[in-house]
Amino acid sequence: MLGSRTLFTSDPENIRAMLATQFNDFGKGERFRKDWFDLMGNGIFNVDGSAWHESRQRLRSLFTRQRVSDLACFERHVQDMIPMLGGGGTVDVKDILSRFALDVSADFSLGRHVNSLTSHQNDEFFDAFERIRHIQSLIERLGPLNFLVPRRQFRQDLETLNDFMKPTIEKAVSMTAEELEEMDKTDHGWTLLHACASVSRDKRWLRDEMVAILIAGRDTTATTMSWAFYELARNPDVLADLRREIELTVGVGDSAREPTYKDLKSMTFATHVLNETLRLYPNAPFNIRAAVKDTNLPRGGGPDGNSPVGVRAGTQVIYSTHVLQLREDLNAYDFAPIDEFCPRRWDSWTPKPWTYIPFNGGPRICVGQQLALTEMAYVIALMVLMSV
Repeated sequence: MLGSRTLFTSDPENIRAMLATQFNDFGKGERFRKDWFDLMGNGIFNVDGSAWHESRQRLRSLFTRQRVSDLACFERHVQDMIPMLGGGGTVDVKDILSRFALDVSADFSLGRHVNSLTSHQNDEFFDAFERIRHIQSLIERLGPLNFLVPRRQFRQDLETLNDFMKPTIEKAVSMTAEELEEMDKTDHGWTLLHACASVSRDKRWLRDEMVAILIAGRDTTATTMSWAFYELARNPDVLADLRREIELTVGVGDSAREPTYKDLKSMTFATHVLNETLRLYPNAPFNIRAAVKDTNLPRGGGPDGNSPVGVRAGTQVIYSTHVLQLREDLNAYDFAPIDEFCPRRWDSWTPKPWTYIPFNGGPRICVGQQLALTEMAYVIALMVLMSV
């Protein structure tokens, strides 16, 4: 990072130390928190210590198998997406998948229908969301020089985001505990916002957590699915194998049915396709931690780099999931080059511990991992069936 002492690592032992065995020695840090505060506030991705632990405990119970296995939300928006992919012409798949993922994320977390796939009425919100992500990326990368980033439009876009969420949050907060409990029991209109409102009526905290879920839900799935379809288009043999598995599971042509949660979990090769996509193209190719006290990492010191290295309090450590997962010295690939898209490698290959962490690891492993994998498998299965 510009203007600061920063360590860079792709060593699995160092990554395991930061994320698990020395978890209490490292956090997001004050610099990260400051850079992301305007957008994230005190959301789960932007806090450490007891604040993080409380948010984690609140959110973890919301991503139960019962919630993750309910495919109705995905189905609604896939039906909106299908017409945009027809016609035989060229389409911007990344844009379509970004709109789909935002629609799903807003529906699941807030119960709000952005309808960015079907209507231009909410393009202001979609465009503001896209600009926010772009400017936030510049703010993060420039570090101490991020004061150079123009922020007038950024602040306006944050207001657009807040205005979009405000009435939904106020409505949830106005509900009684009994009304929220009944909604949870019946599942009618239930969202993550209602679940969070049942444990806290703090509007700012609710806003911050919903922003975190919106961003994570949109970015992970849209980016990974885009890369998956890119590789499937380049590898027709892989696409043929995937289509064969899907057809054997849900049928062919007019007799095909929509996949169930059980179907998705049973499709081994579809899982391999997603795993391989996440191995080559992790959604967060770089991540960051900061030492909260003077500590050390297991490797990187000494003449040969195999001894511990000291890390002073406040020092940022960048670790690269992308570099880690493409290190040939960590895992042997006898049947396919390390940088080649080969889902079949997962038939007989298991990554060594801490060499494959697309959803991070340790206590801060992605709380929505299973939801994201289910959503992506569902969309890929339906789109492959459509392409026959």
